[in-house]
Amino acid sequence: MKLTCYALKPDPPIIRPAMTTRAWMDRIPDNHAYRCLPLNIANSHGWEILSPCSFTVTWNGGKLARDIAIRSLDGYAQLSDVVVSHFAYGIITFHLWYLFRTEPGWDLFASGTLNSFKDGIAPLTGVIETDWLPYPFTMNWQMTRAGSVRFDKDEPICMVFPIPHGALQSIEPEIVDLDEEPELKAQTMAWKERRDEFMQKFKAKDPTTLKEAWQRFYFVGRMPDGSSPPQHLHKLRLDAPVDRREKPAAKV
Repeated sequence: MKLTCYALKPDPPIIRPAMTTRAWMDRIPDNHAYRCLPLNIANSHGWEILSPCSFTVTWNGGKLARDIAIRSLDGYAQLSDVVVSHFAYGIITFHLWYLFRTEPGWDLFASGTLNSFKDGIAPLTGVIETDWLPYPFTMNWQMTRAGSVRFDKDEPICMVFPIPHGALQSIEPEIVDLDEEPELKAQTMAWKERRDEFMQKFKAKDPTTLKEAWQRFYFVGRMPDGSSPPQHLHKLRLDAPVDRREKPAAKV
């Protein structure tokens, strides 16, 4: 499937596969946070659009657009082409300078970088029908308190990934007793017993258990009975966009 990114100017912001690492995860000793496979997969679950410049956003808490001041930190001359105060109420708007097009039946999920946090401001999430939309969308962030925040050059300002259009509408959530699925219950109870035994040994400082440090059932995709699921991702690496635009001829 193709995700086509139509550049709307010669030098649009950089798009890259989302990074697996996070600064807050790096600060946790022994890479403990990276043992959580769902976090790792979500970290790299899309493509990031990067800021072309460094700037600060200052909000005085007011409701008007003029209550937000945006100031360049690196002399970037086209700052207003990147970020503006448009909707007021502490909201800033990023122009991404791409028209995204997904294949029929696919939308684009747009938000901030997953599992990443910024003090004083939060990304607003959108789901866009990019299989037909003939104009670009913007990325918006909202200040969460009065004060200033800083965005650095090459810092992600948006993260996107395709999702099936309307898929949630066909899902029928239901609540049932685990006893209705004896095989699943047996696997669940086997996992619980192994987990309880592991934690007891860990708390008792059993040397072998301390050396093992954590159970890897989910990470390696293994059921308690030793079998494996039909499909399992233990890492996610996405392709970088390929620039197919014609390059200007070199000057002689």
